[in-house]
Amino acid sequence: MQSHLVGRRKSDEILDQLILLEHPPVYTLGRGASLENLKDKSIQPVRTGRGGEITYHGPGQLVVYPILKLEEEKRDLHRYLRDLEQVVIDLCAEYGQAASRNPGKTGVWIEGKKLASIGVRASSWVTSHGVAINYGRDLSPFQAIVPCGLQGVEMISLSQLAGDVVRAELEDRFCRHFSRIFQRQMIGQSQ
Repeated sequence: MQSHLVGRRKSDEILDQLILLEHPPVYTLGRGASLENLKDKSIQPVRTGRGGEITYHGPGQLVVYPILKLEEEKRDLHRYLRDLEQVVIDLCAEYGQAASRNPGKTGVWIEGKKLASIGVRASSWVTSHGVAINYGRDLSPFQAIVPCGLQGVEMISLSQLAGDVVRAELEDRFCRHFSRIFQRQMIGQSQ
């Protein structure tokens, strides 16, 4: 679905899209990811077209795929990554959590632990893939991998820090911050 929408956005058949979802349990590898970061060799990861190393997606994690046609003045992938991080940082502040960047390591961190992973792709300046925010309490699936290829990294979730987080509320708050930072008007449609 994501690839189809990217193609349609490239040809200007549709406007920018923001897909919010929760995947069934899956381990994914970025384009250049190495299987050496997979601790449990019985797992069959899925290779994707995004950047980054191995990660886990599943219940208790909000995954957001922005499909944006970056305007000429915003054609800077480092800026795009920092803007995605800022959306999550501002979102966390609403839950009373002081999230931050970790220099040299894309993603969002709280208390030295990783809360959100980011892996993107841009083709003809249309973005795909995106950000995964841990909000559920069960992070045990991350024990089967070296998350994002970062030895010794510990994952954390919003619910562990701020009490149980409701997904619908998390999505609404994410969309509000995304709209402000990326200067996009959100027109809701759920399926």
